[in-house]
Amino acid sequence: MRKPVAATVTSLFFVLGPGLVAGVAPWLITGWHFGPIWPPLRVLGGLLVVAGAVVIVPAFVRFVVEGLGTPMPVAAPSRLVVGGFYRYVRNPMYVAVELAIVGQALLLGRLSLLWYAALVGAVTWLFVRFYEEPTLRRTFGQEYEDYRQAVPGWVPRLRRG
Repeated sequence: MRKPVAATVTSLFFVLGPGLVAGVAPWLITGWHFGPIWPPLRVLGGLLVVAGAVVIVPAFVRFVVEGLGTPMPVAAPSRLVVGGFYRYVRNPMYVAVELAIVGQALLLGRLSLLWYAALVGAVTWLFVRFYEEPTLRRTFGQEYEDYRQAVPGWVPRLRRG
């Protein structure tokens, strides 16, 4: 896939995927109304939202630049994406979305967003386990297996090894 096309499709998917899951849905649940919460937790929540954004944007860009494709299953990359945050965790986009939702829950003091984060996490795990990983195994074979053995799926490894 040509990079300009991949970049356009990836940008649209960014809005329709994480934008809806980590932006619109939390707004629909909370209306961005603040609930009671200990102020230091609000600060932690804000930091988690920022951390999620710092991780997810370059992870999406990596699909275009390194993978020559998009994060969408129907327009998957032609090369396995293993650079950037993918060196530390196999699923940085999903982790970033969870960080953003949990961060919003703490920032806004809304327990309902923690329940929503748990639901999103469960659905994401099922998708990865039963669709994404088998598809990557079929597509990239031993290259993916080596990567899978070297890099954790959900909890980032802070040092390359």
